[in-house]
This record gives sequence, C-alpha cells and structure tokens, in this order.
Amino acid sequence: MDYLMAFVIGGLICVIGQILIDKTKLTSARVLVLFVTLGAILQGFGLYQKLIDIAGAGATVPLPGFGYSLAKGAIEEVKKIGFVGAFTGGVSRTAGGIAAAVFFGYIIALIFNPKSK
Repeated sequence: MDYLMAFVIGGLICVIGQILIDKTKLTSARVLVLFVTLGAILQGFGLYQKLIDIAGAGATVPLPGFGYSLAKGAIEEVKKIGFVGAFTGGVSRTAGGIAAAVFFGYIIALIFNPKSK
C-alpha cells in the first residue's frame, strides 16, 4: 500500500505541474519555483509532514519535497542556534542532495558530451 500511495501522490503532484505548464502561461521554471515555495510554505504550517506520512517518497522526491527540506532544516536550526539557523539550516539539510545532483550531472555531461544548439 505504501508503494501505491507514493505513486498516486507523486503522480498527482506531477499532473498538477503539467496542467500548469499546458493550461497557463507559466514557464516550467516558474512552476519549479512555485512548487518549491509551496513545499516550504506548507511545511511552515506543518501540513507537508502530514502528506509525507501518507505518501512517503511520493511527496519527498518531487519539487515540493525540496522546499519541505529547506523549511524543515531552517526550522530545526532556528530551534537549536537561533536566528542564524534560518539561513544555515536549509542549506545544510539539502547539501547532500545538491552535491549529488551537481556530481551526477557533471558525470552524465562527460559521458554523453552535450552540444550547444
């Protein structure tokens, strides 16, 4: 049942994004920013954690999950070290994922030798 819920919730997030791109004048970059921001705002109100409890990776892997991680890291660090944690917490919590994305993106670029248009 966990796999089904992850698939359904993750799929719904992707469907919403595709509808926004197809039916509005929003670019994919603006939808990306919108989703990350919504994930952070929902976590700020404590709502995104409830979605993660239901959907697991279906809610943490898509873009709102990145916003959730940023907000959760900032909230935790503010509780530990105070105001400065609002700036350092999100970055430290998401650093591993960002580093992996940069590393694997570079490796794939070396393997496939992309060309400019």
